[in-house]
This record gives sequence, structure tokens and C-alpha cells, in this order.
Amino acid sequence: MAVRESTPPAPASPSSGSSIAGTPSGSATKNEFVKEQSVVDDDAPSFAEQNAGPELKRRLKSRHLQMIAIGGTIGTGLFIGSGSALAKSGPGGVLIAYCFIASIVYSIMMSLGEMATYIPVAGGFTTYAARFVDGSLGFSMSWIYWFSWAITFALELVATGLIIQYWNDSLSIGIFIAVFWVVIFVINMFPVSFYGEAEFWLSSIKVITVLGFLIFGICINAGAGQEGYIGFKYWHHPGAFAPWILDPSLPVAKFVGFWGVMIQAGFSFQGTELVGIAAGETEDPRRNVPRAIRMTFYRIVLFFIMTVFFIGILIPYDNKDLTNGGYTAAASPFVIAAQLAGVKVLPDIINAVLLTVVLSAANSNVYSGSRVLVSLANDGMAPAWLKITTKAGVPWVAVIATSVIGFLGFLNLSENGGQAFDWLLNISGVAGFIAWSGILIAHLRFMKGIEAQNIPRAKLPYRASLAPYYTYYALFFCVLITLTQGFDSFMPWSTENFFVAYISLILFAVLYFGHKLYTLIVHGAAACKFVAAKDMDVTTGSLDLDAEIPDEVEEPTTIWKKIGRGIMG
Repeated sequence: MAVRESTPPAPASPSSGSSIAGTPSGSATKNEFVKEQSVVDDDAPSFAEQNAGPELKRRLKSRHLQMIAIGGTIGTGLFIGSGSALAKSGPGGVLIAYCFIASIVYSIMMSLGEMATYIPVAGGFTTYAARFVDGSLGFSMSWIYWFSWAITFALELVATGLIIQYWNDSLSIGIFIAVFWVVIFVINMFPVSFYGEAEFWLSSIKVITVLGFLIFGICINAGAGQEGYIGFKYWHHPGAFAPWILDPSLPVAKFVGFWGVMIQAGFSFQGTELVGIAAGETEDPRRNVPRAIRMTFYRIVLFFIMTVFFIGILIPYDNKDLTNGGYTAAASPFVIAAQLAGVKVLPDIINAVLLTVVLSAANSNVYSGSRVLVSLANDGMAPAWLKITTKAGVPWVAVIATSVIGFLGFLNLSENGGQAFDWLLNISGVAGFIAWSGILIAHLRFMKGIEAQNIPRAKLPYRASLAPYYTYYALFFCVLITLTQGFDSFMPWSTENFFVAYISLILFAVLYFGHKLYTLIVHGAAACKFVAAKDMDVTTGSLDLDAEIPDEVEEPTTIWKKIGRGIMG
């Protein structure tokens, strides 16, 4: 039965049936709507809260969701990984690659936004894959996506130790794995609003740092540094495109570098889909989710494209520090640019920022991983006890199950543990592309489903632009990148590198066909079929399409407030 969020219901038992006494659907005033969406009462949860999932609460505000949308992507991939991307492809290649991936990401966000604003459920897109496409796709995509977040949590814990060792390398990484594991675990055991608040401030530090770097880049390029005016001289020497792997004299060597960076750029953008995970715990998803989606495009341009552009004009791609710095500030192109300009104090500041970056990422890892587990349990694909929540709506069992994977970070303390850890991390990287492909496939099927069931797409709270053509475009390249991301293992052939690159796809295939086989044995051949458009469940947990959208929302009045709203949410 559809969730009618526009109707303030009379008090009722949470276990009552679908009969709701109160104002008829669609007749609530705008003031009542705003009150229903914004007021949270632990003793009398709203009807929307009861249908957000297994006792989860809609306590994430608009500014929380805005920062989750952009904070989930600004991480070590931008602060550190962009340096090795520049070395691999050159300033022109890396800029084109990031722009291309950005076009794919925006399509993914719009596709996700169309589904998440209409059906804002716990677990988001992992649920959509099972509902609209195939139960086996939902099962395999969800489990590999959960594992990717859980193992990335272990990576971020290791990163905290490496970052602090920049100041004192005599300290053991294990100390900081343990300390920050406790910190992140405690944060995620508080109500979701506490997570949202912590993520808001941690992400704010990242945003301010990027904005500061852009201003710094303009000044240094104009001649404020010890090198004088730079302009585009590094685009001429050593050049705009760098050769990779192959003989530099071969033109294809530069294309190989470009393609390798495009894959790496995709890893940097992963995390934007967190908006879909958080939709089930967001106040007024009809208004706040579309707004977060729309602002994503502008923030991608500002934070990613502009940052990569300035890195490319401030640092020559043949600078040795781009690939020799490991996982600390020494490898950050932000720091390298400052060193080339003669600024001495910036490395310590960037290292401190990197610490907040990985803590923010670790915070998001546990949050999103736990909600995916809740979604799996809610769909009958994981044990039901994973749905158990506290009175404040925290799925504490799922939080614990996700957090314990973080202890794999201690593998790096053993002699041969690092190699096993690298294999696990590769599963994490490619899982993002698998999830993106699943979102796009689910969106294509969702459009077929609402058409077959005579639900007018024009009445949806948010609609993806240029669909389905833009969706097909993004899906094609997501699949292509996923299949070719290990191409360097063929140049020359390396059996070990091949399995490291494709173990995630192998695991995905095992999960998918294993679930198909289980379904065939237990439920019969009929249960193995793809979900028909006319049979799709496009109503459970959905919003009322006839509801009036309130307009009593304070809008910024001055230019500075509008800029602040655009950047910070």
C-alpha cells in the first residue's frame, strides 16, 4: 500500500493495519504538511517514519542530505588519487576523463533521484534492483555493495594510522585502527541525526579546503608563487597528454593513459549514490532528495572538474612526487603544488585535513553499509535480526555487523597480510561500478513498470532528464568500464593481476548465479524469471502523487546566502 505522507493520520498503534483515520488523502493544508514532515516525536512517530523501513526515523535534514551528497565523493580519491591520475594521463587526459565520468555520474544521480523521491525506502537502490529487475540482481548487487563499504571502512582505518605517521612514524598503525574504530562505531550508534550532523561538519572541512585550493591555484598561476606566472606552460612541456605502459612514441600510449585515468576517475566519484541510501531517513524526501540531486551537478563541476583543472596547470605530469608519496600528504597534489610555489606550512595543514577526510569516509562507510544490510533483511535476503533497531531508530545489529569488518585493517600489520588486503580492496573499487549499473538498469525497468501500471511519469516528484536515452548512455559506459578496468593485466599478460582486477566480477557472478540456483531449487523455475512490468511493486513505500507540495520554506534572499546554500546546502 502506498505511503500517503500528505495525510497527517490520527494516533494509531504502529502495528495497526492499513486503515487510517483522519483527514482524507490530499486534503491536508500546507501548514499541516510542513508540520508533519518536520516535527519528530519519539513517542508518536509519523506515518512516514513508520514506513521508512524497519523502525528507521526520518531525521536527516536538508543540509545533512546536501553534505552527504557531496561529502560522500570528496575523499582520498580527489585529495591523493588525482595526483597519480595526472601522472598517468597528463593534464588534458585527466581533465577529459573526469568530465566524461561526471556526465555518467549525473545520469546516475538523476535516475536514482526519480526512484528515490517516489519510493524513499531504507537501503534505496539495492531494494529497487530486486523490485524492478530481478531478485538475484538485488541479492548479488546488495551483498557485494555492502562488502565494498565494509572493507573500505577497514581501508580508512589503516589510512588514519598512515596519516598520523606523517608526524611520528614510530607509532604503530594498530593503535589508530583501534582508537578510530571505537570513535566511528560510537557515532553510528547514536540516532541518524547525530550521524548527519557529524558528516555535515566533517564534509564542511573538505569543502572549505577545496575552495581554498581553488583560490590558491588562481593566485599561484597568476604569478604569486616562486615560479612566477605559470599559465599553461605545463600543457606545452612536458605536454597535455602522457603516455602510459606502451612505448611513448606510439600514439595509442596516450589513449591507454586516458582510459586508465577514466577508470580511476570513476572510483573518485563513487559515493554520490549515498543520497539513495539516505532517502529512507530523510525529512520530506519529495523536496529534499530532488534538491540534493540537482545541486550535485554544480558541485561536481566546482569541486572535481575545477580542482583537476588547477592541478593540471600547477604541476607537470612528470613530477616524481605524484607517484612516490604513498597515502599521506606527501602524495597529495595540493601539497606538491604548494611546495612548487614555495609555501612551506601547507603539508601539515593538508595532512590534518586528510585525517578529517578519512574519518568522514569511515563514518559514511558504516552508515551506508548498515542500511544496505537493513534493506537486505527487509527483502528477506539476510537474517531478520539485522532489522532490529533501538528506540531511536538505529539498526544497531547491522551497525555492529558492518563495523566488525573494520578489524580486517589489522591485516596490514602482518607480514603477508597486505597482499590479501589489496585483493579485498579491489572488490570494493569495482563494486561501485556494479552498483551504478544496477541503478541504471533498475531505472529503465522502473519507467517500464509505471507505464504498464498506468502511473503517469509526469506526476512523479522528480523526473530524470533525457531519459531513457541518457540512462542508456551511462549504462553502456558503466558496463564497458567495468569489463575493461583490468586491461593493463593484458599488457603484458599477468595471471595474478588479472585475478586481482576481476575477482570482484567473479564474486558478483557467483552470488548472482548461486542465488538463481537456490531460487530454482527452493521456489521453482517460475520464481527465477525477471520481474514483469505489470507485476512490479511500484507502490509499497511510495509517496502520494496527488499530495500538495508545501511552499512555506525559507529561501535565501541575499547573494551570499544563495552562494552559501548552493555550496553548503
